[in-house]
Amino acid sequence: MAQSASTPARQHYYVPQPMAWPIMGSVALFCMALGAVFVFNGMMPGWISIALGFMILLYMMFRWFGDVIRESESGKYGAWEDVSFRWGMSWFIFSEVMFFAAFFGALFYTRVISVPDLASITSHEYAWPGFSGRWPSAGPAFTAAFSPMAAWGIPAINTLLLLSSGVTVTIAHWALKENRRFQLNLFLFFTVALGVTFLVLQAHEYGHAYSELNLKLTTGVYGSTFFMLTGFHGFHVTVGAIMLSVILGRSLAGHFKPEHHFAFEAVAWYWHFVDVVWLCLFIFVYWL
Repeated sequence: MAQSASTPARQHYYVPQPMAWPIMGSVALFCMALGAVFVFNGMMPGWISIALGFMILLYMMFRWFGDVIRESESGKYGAWEDVSFRWGMSWFIFSEVMFFAAFFGALFYTRVISVPDLASITSHEYAWPGFSGRWPSAGPAFTAAFSPMAAWGIPAINTLLLLSSGVTVTIAHWALKENRRFQLNLFLFFTVALGVTFLVLQAHEYGHAYSELNLKLTTGVYGSTFFMLTGFHGFHVTVGAIMLSVILGRSLAGHFKPEHHFAFEAVAWYWHFVDVVWLCLFIFVYWL
């Protein structure tokens, strides 16, 4: 197909030189997985393998991401690479959507199908006497008293924090497209601060759950679904806050241009995804 005269010619797609970072990342993950196997079998030296793998992973990420940043700032990326990055980030977020969909599906199955079915069986007093089909339920095998986490406390405050952070990162994006650097840096800082505050409050919430509500990961099906959903979301908020901190540092260093800033956009996409997941969590885990 002939190329239009108005479109600048691109003779090649930029391909970096072979590098050791993917192999190093694989080694790091292997060390962490091997250490986890040892720890699960009561062998404490496994923690050494986990720590070693984690340090290798951090080093690999720092060096690899640094290479990508330098390539971007040196002008080696163009329209073709931009399209690849957008597709890559889109598929990554889609995989994350499916990840959380599995846990929400487990919650739906438990609440709508499993617990009511068990209640219909136990109504005959043949097994698990006294079990009812009301949610939240820890299941028939868990008999200790516990209290569910209330929605209108820290969870509601955290909802306000994350929704506000979605607004601040959007304002920062608008400022970047209009080349208003001070407003960009200011609202990026607000976004990071809101994310960190969310994590601090969630840590306090977990402490309250364990110490006062007897709500733990071992508290039957309610405890496992609650902590798996909110815990993995907290991990994603942590990753997102780190990503935003890197973007803030790059912005302070003068990186990004109004017409070339996909790294910023990718992190903003991820952060909006984290916001939407939390909104679903607040409604289906805490509120209903």
